[in-house]
Amino acid sequence: MKSTELNALTEQFPLLSELTALNETTWFNPGATSLAEGLPHVGLTEQDVKEAHARLARFAPYLAKAFPETAATGGIIESELAAIPAMQKRLEKENGQTVCGKLWLKKDSHLPISGSIKARGGIYEVLTHAEKLAIEAGLLSLEDDYSQLLSPELREFFSRYSIAVGSTGNLGLSIGIISARIGFRVTVHMSADAREWKKAKLRSHGVEVVEYAEDYGVAVEQGRKAAEADANCFFIDDENSRTLFLGYAVAGQRLKDQFSRQAITVDEQHPLFVYLPCGVGGGPGGVAFGLKLAFGDHVHCIFAEPTHSPCMLLGVYTGLHDALSVQDIGIDNLTAADGLAVGRASGFVGRAMQRLLDGFYTVDDQTLYNMLGWLAEEENIRLEPSALAGMAGPQRVCATASYHEMQGFSARQLNNAMHLVWATGGGMVPEAEMAQYLAKAR
Repeated sequence: MKSTELNALTEQFPLLSELTALNETTWFNPGATSLAEGLPHVGLTEQDVKEAHARLARFAPYLAKAFPETAATGGIIESELAAIPAMQKRLEKENGQTVCGKLWLKKDSHLPISGSIKARGGIYEVLTHAEKLAIEAGLLSLEDDYSQLLSPELREFFSRYSIAVGSTGNLGLSIGIISARIGFRVTVHMSADAREWKKAKLRSHGVEVVEYAEDYGVAVEQGRKAAEADANCFFIDDENSRTLFLGYAVAGQRLKDQFSRQAITVDEQHPLFVYLPCGVGGGPGGVAFGLKLAFGDHVHCIFAEPTHSPCMLLGVYTGLHDALSVQDIGIDNLTAADGLAVGRASGFVGRAMQRLLDGFYTVDDQTLYNMLGWLAEEENIRLEPSALAGMAGPQRVCATASYHEMQGFSARQLNNAMHLVWATGGGMVPEAEMAQYLAKAR
């Protein structure tokens, strides 16, 4: 983008000057509306999410046998909900800002099979594709015990087909591991910022990894081209997939069930704020959709991005969505938060969810490392840097009077609030790699 064009855009959208200066920035969305008004724009319904729940229930017997780590939950891939009061006190001490209400962590970082939020959507999309192929071939019916997918005959059938995906790391891990286990041939196209250990883990499962010197956008584009050349290859499109989105969305009702078991109330007087790290947008968008269906207007979803990769904030704030990348406005898209290193947001997610998201903020890499260290010290929970993006959110919300006024929150409501940080990855990080992260914390 020419400097004259950027200047004109910045004049129209003043917050761009903060983004291009790489300052930590917070923007609460004046276009946020009620679920009733926003839902028709999503293009998906509560029934679609119910069907996703049903499909995962059909696959549960298969998953319980194929991945013994899921046997205890009967083949349902779900994560722990944990209160983190010591971390809440540490944040208040370090930042000199009170967190109104209580701080909790949703540990998608420790989901079984692939150790990140991508175990929801990525695995769901591969299972959906496998089910479709097997039913069309007359090898499976909806009434069958899906554990028969482990049979040599079905594995041989699936080996005639292949899966491709472009990824910064975690989506590739989830899709690579599940696809290889089912029997698909699978190729993961990985961007330059993907961690070496993630590539090595994929290769150990028999996955072909193709590496690129460029960023996520190039990896996706090359993966798409390779898939187009093979009629039996299915490309999983993180930017535009409704199936991925629905796989993430099942998290909403499951969280509601967890709250019920722990006697946690979410209503008008007890609002829920959820902070979701955002890369291209599919994971946080799908989760936010599921949360809105589960809790209605009592849940407030806020996306967190690195200062060097604020693609969703940029797209929704300007209304230009995927027509504008961070590189277009002079931001390099280079961040330690590899899972969030995306220059151009999903246009599908941005347009579908813009009315249902309360806000966006950016956080710099050193802040991510610092919070990573504090969480390890205070709660003995270890995450990868990108998963800490949500941890900066509660204090942004509690400190912004204009947002309270916009939403009509009373002091009592804020004091009753629950702040839920969605931890998106880190459960499988090797010890040596984690030691390097911890060493960068101040």
